[in-house]
Amino acid sequence: MKYYTADYILPITSDPIKNGVVATNEAGKIEKLGTKSDFGDIDVISYEGVIIPGLINTHCHLELSHMKGICQTGTTLIPFIQDVVKQREVDQDIIKEHIAAYDQKMWEVGIQAVGDISNKVDTAEQKDNSPITYYTFVEMFDFMHAPMTRQVIENYRAVFRDQSDKGHNKKSLVPHAPYSVSPQLFDFINKANPESRTISIHNQETLDENLLFLDGSGEFKEFFGAFGVTLEDYEPSGKTSIHYTLENLSPQDKNIFVHNTLSTEEDIKAAHNWSENIYWATCPNANLYIENKLPYYKNFINQKAKMTIGTDSIMSNWQLCVWSEIKTISQYQSYVPLTELLQWATINGAEALGYQDIFGSLEVGKSPGLVHINVKWEGENTDLRHSQAKRIC
Repeated sequence: MKYYTADYILPITSDPIKNGVVATNEAGKIEKLGTKSDFGDIDVISYEGVIIPGLINTHCHLELSHMKGICQTGTTLIPFIQDVVKQREVDQDIIKEHIAAYDQKMWEVGIQAVGDISNKVDTAEQKDNSPITYYTFVEMFDFMHAPMTRQVIENYRAVFRDQSDKGHNKKSLVPHAPYSVSPQLFDFINKANPESRTISIHNQETLDENLLFLDGSGEFKEFFGAFGVTLEDYEPSGKTSIHYTLENLSPQDKNIFVHNTLSTEEDIKAAHNWSENIYWATCPNANLYIENKLPYYKNFINQKAKMTIGTDSIMSNWQLCVWSEIKTISQYQSYVPLTELLQWATINGAEALGYQDIFGSLEVGKSPGLVHINVKWEGENTDLRHSQAKRIC
């Protein structure tokens, strides 16, 4: 048994414990939680600040780890995607080296589980051997062009087959984004996945996405043309892009909508009326990196949305650290309560990925990992500016 204490233990699903103690066994499972008076004479490992459960990163692209610094900031989404397509192919040994390095970096800053987007099998070997638990989302797209659908399905069968499902690792086939998936491909995805799966989809990340569905304008038609795809028969719906997604996804699944930079309160309300199984992943640093814009979080709070936090890729971020994402939200939209941000980064993410029974909160019987944050805990008034997250268990 090991005993960890800090100025405050933050279990997330229960009240903070001043001078609390967490006892774990050799496997990291919590055996007891309480105050020092509950434990008697024990040797404790002490920290100044707080101890929280391991953080959950619900949106990452680990396979792009070799592309740090390739894209300039603030270019907007379509140029960013073009850079991904043009520059992602390098020597496989370099790709694997960077995947391993950023997997390790995420572990060190307290990330316990990751919802990771994969278009290839580059990350599968690392996930088999990583201490991090991965839910791999094998991401499919056919540019809304039905003649491509059958070939896309065949291309991705092997990608899905070879993804890691070792230990607690899971995998699902998922759609990339509303602007890149046809109804036919949505239908295949809905039918092909196992039960109790989670689906992830990029949503309302850029104005051009909404414009495509509202009136057919924006730059996506030209973007598709560069890949030899025309949308001659496409008819805009007059509604924002999320409505197309709602028409084609299954409301019975857990669905994670990612980015949501332009989602309005009306969009969120429509999604909640469609299903109770929706989670909203925000990646604030990536939104600032690519579009220099953040979601308006009050829209989500007003609708009691179940929020989670992601990092996106190191190509669109300065680091892969969920705590840094919390600090960014706290800096730019400080009305969001810190206690809610902690829930977004832990138990909400665990629920979205289906890991709530083992991760996401400090409770007896769970193995959530322990993370030290070097802050003076003052509740909602806690100053996060110089704080850092570091794994201790």
